[in-house]
Amino acid sequence: MSKYVSDILFRFIKSLNPTEKRYFKLYASRHTIGIKNEYLKMFEAIDKMSDYDELLLKKTFRHLKAKNSLAIAKNRLYETILKSLDAYHSESSVDVQLRSQLHYVEILFKKSLYDECAKMVAKAKKLAIRYEKHSILLDISKWEKQLIEKDGYSTITEEGLKNLHEEDLLVLDKMNNYSDFWNLKSRLFFMLNRFGKVRDLKELENFKTIIDNVLLKSEDAALTYETRYLYTHIYSAYYFGIGDYLNSYEYIKQHLALMEANPEMLQEEPNKYFAALSNIIYLCTQINKHNEVPKYLTRLKDIPAMLGKKTSEDLEIKLFSTRMSAELTLYIQTGNFKKAEALIPELTLGLKKYQSKINKVREAFFYFNIAIVYFAIGKYNEALKWLNRLLNDSGLDANQDIHAFARIFDLVVHLEIGNNQLIPYTLRSVQRYLTKRKRMYKFEAVFLDFIKVIARSGNVSV
Repeated sequence: MSKYVSDILFRFIKSLNPTEKRYFKLYASRHTIGIKNEYLKMFEAIDKMSDYDELLLKKTFRHLKAKNSLAIAKNRLYETILKSLDAYHSESSVDVQLRSQLHYVEILFKKSLYDECAKMVAKAKKLAIRYEKHSILLDISKWEKQLIEKDGYSTITEEGLKNLHEEDLLVLDKMNNYSDFWNLKSRLFFMLNRFGKVRDLKELENFKTIIDNVLLKSEDAALTYETRYLYTHIYSAYYFGIGDYLNSYEYIKQHLALMEANPEMLQEEPNKYFAALSNIIYLCTQINKHNEVPKYLTRLKDIPAMLGKKTSEDLEIKLFSTRMSAELTLYIQTGNFKKAEALIPELTLGLKKYQSKINKVREAFFYFNIAIVYFAIGKYNEALKWLNRLLNDSGLDANQDIHAFARIFDLVVHLEIGNNQLIPYTLRSVQRYLTKRKRMYKFEAVFLDFIKVIARSGNVSV
């Protein structure tokens, strides 16, 4: 295993929570030779490291002299951890349960225990239908067919064969329906994440080409819970993108109502609920429905209790970023900058803890809004520090909208601080950036001309 892969092993071990670590030690002692075997020794050695140290690991396990034996041991440790987590989280989601049930089906079939196999197939099918797991339904259908073929078609009628075929076609229709809606949603969000909200007629036309799709003419075209979810999601995002916050709010309300009416589905993918609550909080601040914000914020904060043990680091990251985003936006929009400043220590710790695991658009949002908070309370150097973090990270340039505004904001902060010697260079840099990326809209042009006037009045050569 290369040093890079070894570092992955280190990060994998460090990602485990205390309960998962305890379970691994029990699992490894039962499933490998010896209580204090090499896997456990290596696991504990790596777990004790604060930073990965390949040389220390080689020194500790220098008794593994055979060629590549240390690399092989690390590979096997990685695989053993995965197997222990698979066992530990065997009931963590419907998908995991269904995969296990299909494995049981295969085992029973190969043991010629056909009656028991058929019962397990029926059990899995019932669960898959309940949670709309269409791709798994196709796998279940294959086993139904194998059981029919095994009996030489003596256990099914011609009508039964017809019904089985129609079930397959319906599942395929639903899968295609989901794929079509997902494609529409993703095209819309690609534009929103890359370019931001609509700023001119050309961008508006690009948005409209998506909304004009025949699938979006009526909610009846959405065949499943998942596609009904996407239908309201698309319209809410569309109206948000064109600045029609009232209509966006109405669709996000439908979005939330759909999820809350299907609590089992909500439990399966709670991250979607996080996002919807965060979005409606933002929209409420934009359309002066501030009295509604506390109830949505309470729902957001209650999610960990709702999930119970069904948590993971991925969900923790999404909940952290969603809650922080919602609260930060609320306090900025309502002008409560002291409360916003009080959030920053917790937000900073979370950003450090999760580092590269938060998506870049969200990270850029946090940096930009922290800068706004510090600017609003007169801590201009702090504002500049966070803007520099945003502007100096090339990965955060994916969202051209927020990056463009960050450059303009950076110019304003320099003016406020009195860094007059930097104004000419910064102004030219902003102009080049906006022109090159075709982000020089009317507001930007007028604003930069205004900055030139201010700078000249302060005897700054621009």
